[in-house]
Amino acid sequence: MDQTTISAEAVLFDVGGTLIEPCPSVGHVYASVAADFGWQIHDIERINLQFSQAWKEKGDFQYNEEGWQSMVEKSFEGMIPREGCSTLFQELFLRFEDPEVWRIHGDVLPTLDALANRGFRLGVISNWDIRLRPLLKKLRLDTFFECISVSCDVGFTKPSPVIFEHTIVKLGLPAERVVHVGNHPLEDIQGAKNVGMHALLVDRSGTKDRTSLSRLTDLDPLLREAWI
Repeated sequence: MDQTTISAEAVLFDVGGTLIEPCPSVGHVYASVAADFGWQIHDIERINLQFSQAWKEKGDFQYNEEGWQSMVEKSFEGMIPREGCSTLFQELFLRFEDPEVWRIHGDVLPTLDALANRGFRLGVISNWDIRLRPLLKKLRLDTFFECISVSCDVGFTKPSPVIFEHTIVKLGLPAERVVHVGNHPLEDIQGAKNVGMHALLVDRSGTKDRTSLSRLTDLDPLLREAWI
């Protein structure tokens, strides 16, 4: 990637898609829970496609049970009736608290270890609900982070400047000493830049542009310790 070195004291990360992802996929988890309630769905790809489309169209998504239930209904549209989705929803909601249905990207732990060893302060800014903190603990990722800002606690979702400014205040650092890394061009990159943070896009598919990180381990050599 084409990037100049960034002088910083703290590095913040998005979670979903940046640090972790559903495993093997959203559709596999949804179908597994549906089977527990007697709905045998074999077209996993259809669930994934319908979830992906619903997520793209989510707009001002509320990260609460009502918002997620609507997402479940759209993902199962044409496969399970709405009343069936209501029956299985609570179990599905709880299933995503299980670390077994999540995968930590292979480039995450080496990156967090390297940055922590160099003395960078690490944190999280995530659009998520009440399940995130327990999940990070179960995945043993929480110990890396000094600061964890979750939209359900702050009351604002990225790209709102409020959640970024809230985190800056908690860190006690000027925005220009902070880097935010995420996989969403608007929520993560533009949101962070709007408050004066540095921002880096991670794109493991390599489809964006030459300025994005193709793997998280590319981050370490780009950073310079601002306190030295």
